[in-house]
Amino acid sequence: MSEQRFGEFVLVRKEGHVAEFVLDRPKAMNAVSSAMARSIGEACAALAADPEVRVTVLTSSNDRAFCVGADLKERNSFTDAELVRQRPTARAAYTGVLELPMPTVAAVHGFALGGGYELALSCDVIVADATTVVGLPEVSVGVIPGGGGTQLLPRRVGAARAAELVFTARRVEAAEAAELGLVDVLAEDARTAALELAGRIAANSPVGLRAAKKAMRLGQGLDLRAGLEVEDGAWRSVAFSGDRAEGVAAFNEKRKPEWPGE
Repeated sequence: MSEQRFGEFVLVRKEGHVAEFVLDRPKAMNAVSSAMARSIGEACAALAADPEVRVTVLTSSNDRAFCVGADLKERNSFTDAELVRQRPTARAAYTGVLELPMPTVAAVHGFALGGGYELALSCDVIVADATTVVGLPEVSVGVIPGGGGTQLLPRRVGAARAAELVFTARRVEAAEAAELGLVDVLAEDARTAALELAGRIAANSPVGLRAAKKAMRLGQGLDLRAGLEVEDGAWRSVAFSGDRAEGVAAFNEKRKPEWPGE
């Protein structure tokens, strides 16, 4: 296992082809300060450029929270001009997670509120445990979700359900969150289950995984004909790859593939 720290508040562990992206500001329940946002963006850029990483799992070092969102104590000290200057940094953190090219899994334990839940929404799969509480409470403090929540939540649960959750700013506990589709998997231990899921995903072709994610992301919201064109483009990008040749050969030779990743 290798470890790399990005600033004070983000730690990335890599074991095999799985990267664990640890939100590591436990004293503040992982509230996203400007410094932490920069670190998240830097870690995402490094992971996106790493061809060895097939799956990224987003976890927390705090035993009470995945992430409670923006650091409102820091925000309270900002002038209007400082808030404007900080916005690109904050936005880059959330889009960094959203745009990771490999499959991503969020392991949610405890509170995932505001920007914390938006980080989870930016992942492809959300695994949660019984302690989980999610929500987008931004309108209760005079703002709106600004890390993708107004766009990602409707795509996950539908416009009316998302509107009810955003407009009421209510918190949703684990069982209801699973029922409503706010999380995907309930597990006894979210981190363990997420890493196990990541291991199963990582056994597959890295070229295929990234192309499949790209097709699903780009095709979302398009009409069927346009979506199928996106899929065809993604298929063509892998059809003549080394991974495709190795996968077919391994199947016929009844052995596990050794993916070249190209």
